Amino acid sequence: MLTSLHIRNFAIVDVLDLEFGAGLSVLTGETGAGKSILVDALALALGERANNANLRDGEQRTEVSACFDVAARPQAINWLAERALEPTEECVMRRVIGTDGRSRAFINGSPVALQDLRALGELLVDIHGQHAHHALLRPDVQRALLDDFGDHRDLLSRVREAHQEWRRLERELADTGGDPAQRHAELELLRFHIDELTQLAVTAGEAAGLDQEHRRLANAERLREGAGAVYDVLYGDQDGAALPAVQAAVKQLDVLAASDGALAPIGIQLNEAAIQLAECDRELRGYVETMAADPQRLAVVEQRLDALHQAARKHQVTPEELPALLDGLTERLARLEDGGERRRELAARLDRVKEDYDAHARRLRDARSRTGRRLAEAVTADLHRLGIAQGTLAVEVTPLPEPQVTAHGRDRVEFLVTTNPGRPAGPLNRVASGGELSRISLAIQVVGSRDHGIPTLVFDEVDVGIGGGVAEMVGNQLRALAANRQVLCVTHLPQVAAQGHQHLRVVKAADNGATTTRVESLEGSHRVEEVARMLGGLEITRHTRAHAKEMIQRIGGP
Repeated sequence: MLTSLHIRNFAIVDVLDLEFGAGLSVLTGETGAGKSILVDALALALGERANNANLRDGEQRTEVSACFDVAARPQAINWLAERALEPTEECVMRRVIGTDGRSRAFINGSPVALQDLRALGELLVDIHGQHAHHALLRPDVQRALLDDFGDHRDLLSRVREAHQEWRRLERELADTGGDPAQRHAELELLRFHIDELTQLAVTAGEAAGLDQEHRRLANAERLREGAGAVYDVLYGDQDGAALPAVQAAVKQLDVLAASDGALAPIGIQLNEAAIQLAECDRELRGYVETMAADPQRLAVVEQRLDALHQAARKHQVTPEELPALLDGLTERLARLEDGGERRRELAARLDRVKEDYDAHARRLRDARSRTGRRLAEAVTADLHRLGIAQGTLAVEVTPLPEPQVTAHGRDRVEFLVTTNPGRPAGPLNRVASGGELSRISLAIQVVGSRDHGIPTLVFDEVDVGIGGGVAEMVGNQLRALAANRQVLCVTHLPQVAAQGHQHLRVVKAADNGATTTRVESLEGSHRVEEVARMLGGLEITRHTRAHAKEMIQRIGGP
């Protein structure tokens, strides 16, 4: 479970350290105080996408660290062990983001890729956002929720792998040539291009070598004159030539070193310089003597380069890529010439893969149908407890139109609901009102969370649009859910807040012209005062406080 959260320079938070316990932790506070910012910070530590808006104004970087107790989560410990990330009973996930938007991620102090944060985070935390009921209207989200509830990972993996192989074989079959006339035309064109490139006989690295030779030949006179001028400066007969001057200096230092040994190392270094200059003498003299203009060779090189560039332009490659192009065309020709047998082989393999895909997809459909009935029954029961007495949910699993196939099967999954007796079930967005949709979404999320085993669940204002006795039932469900795992809930409902095992109040304050957020852990009279504020608004009376105290004590709160 999540044991602590450290936040620095995130949005309106300067520095914040929070500790969490087991059970239901509720976060309350005025609108705009920053309650959902804490959820956003946790999501950042779990690998959520970052941007510069996360950074507190005037700061250079933001940092979020989340510490988890994973002793009871062997999947997480094994995941850490497989990646040599110090698998202990405590795990620290850390994220750092700079002003340039670049992000760094760490697990147990070791730098990791962002996808590693996400992968580990999915084993530890499940966050249900305040707009989850909007996403729930999408068929793909409904399908994913059903598969998650039914733990269809293995079936989905088999379907996805078969689908990938299906598409790969289709592409490979297309590469062998389909229509006979098109195949014949392509064969003729391939042979023509291969003959041209074979006659050109370009070799690897030839173009680069010719470019270098061309630069030398085109500048032969300038190179010879320039090298001769350098030779004269270093070794010429005129006064001040470098080598005679250095040799004279070496002799003079040898004489002076007899009187002061401190000059001896300098004389040694100058002597080494004189030796190197002497070696350069031979090389420069040879270069000047051999460097001469060669118009005939220059013309040959230019003609060859022109041929290579023409071929490269024709095939839209660089001259350096021509040898690889010839290899590719030759390989393609071989595949097409041997296409008959190859096509029959690929077609047979494709038929077998299609059969495998259909078999896995049928098993997945059967599993979805069974899971859909179980999910519908559980959600319907929760809808009744949440005040939709006549509400029912049905999960419809229907085949996609032929010949449509996808990586997630051949099914369309749709949640159908009815909230009034005698009315036919219909899609969520057509049947449910705004308040009903919030309750339906909450019921689906709570039911789905019971079975998937993630140790920490976060609900960010998912109880929006709910009040009265229904709100109390929501609190009851969240508290019951927290009997076996850790639940964090951002809420505006006093009926939910009163049922928390831990109550945290988020407060926004201005300090020296800057807005900051702090979090207070509430107990006793302070907690009663916060629940009373949520009940009574601006005017908190003695009766409001008594009501708040009764709500907390009725469910055994501190």
